[in-house]
Amino acid sequence: MAVKHSRFDRLLLSLNAVVLALAVLIVVVPLVYIVVASFMDPTVLLNQGLSFRFSDWTLDGYKKILENPAMLRGFGNAVLYSAAFAVVTVAVSVFAGYALSHAQLAGRRFFMTLFVITMFFGGGLIPTYLLVKQLGMLNTVWAVIIPGAVNVWNIILSRTFFKGVPNELKEAANVDGASEAGIFFRIVLPLSKPIIFVLALYAFVGQWNSYFDAMIYLEDAKLHPLQLVLRSILIQNQAAPGMISDQLAMNELKRLSEMIKYSAIVISSLPLLVMYPFFQKYFEKGVLVGSLK
Repeated sequence: MAVKHSRFDRLLLSLNAVVLALAVLIVVVPLVYIVVASFMDPTVLLNQGLSFRFSDWTLDGYKKILENPAMLRGFGNAVLYSAAFAVVTVAVSVFAGYALSHAQLAGRRFFMTLFVITMFFGGGLIPTYLLVKQLGMLNTVWAVIIPGAVNVWNIILSRTFFKGVPNELKEAANVDGASEAGIFFRIVLPLSKPIIFVLALYAFVGQWNSYFDAMIYLEDAKLHPLQLVLRSILIQNQAAPGMISDQLAMNELKRLSEMIKYSAIVISSLPLLVMYPFFQKYFEKGVLVGSLK
């Protein structure tokens, strides 16, 4: 049976459609521009703008990046750091969130207050650097994984999700003789796929796009992740006008920098675009944690 909408409802639906279309354009247009620009000859791009003629396209930008041996090493490091960071962050968030979801936990409010304080107050860069150095993690993988592994917001999301798990399931498992660990791993954890996948996606994306911690804590170039390698490539292919007296060399350097810039953006974004469809069904459930009772 068709639903009859009033004039106001039709106006509101039309307005929503327009806003949604504008939002899609805001996301899609820059994405299309970057993808097409990554395949274009920089000279044509700078002089004429985007062109969909294949004669104006080139793969030189991707070749220049992939010919750099540091790229593959940086890509592998980025995957390792992001995956390890996601595992550690999810484990900490899930365990802490489950413990804090129990009202009978001694000192629950104290721990929660302590966690929330860290969301607003931090030690700063220099004390953090000195702490990482004193712990012997400087110039190691752990320097980019451990300092940010405890995310209070993720713990709050996990706690809210676990509060929504029916107590009847836990009581039934307890009657059958299951321990608290057994209830968590056999009952609660299998029901927690939405929140686990959402937290893993947040952590992976955050670490994948990060380069500042690696720039501060990792001195060995062989340990640099992809984002830091791309940053180095772009900086090496940029120069101030006064540094190069030959105008032809300056133009070629500018052309090379423009070519690499868009190709680097596509390469660094591709893994995230591939991942998202597999996480989407869990993402829609996980982001609504706590919104329904």
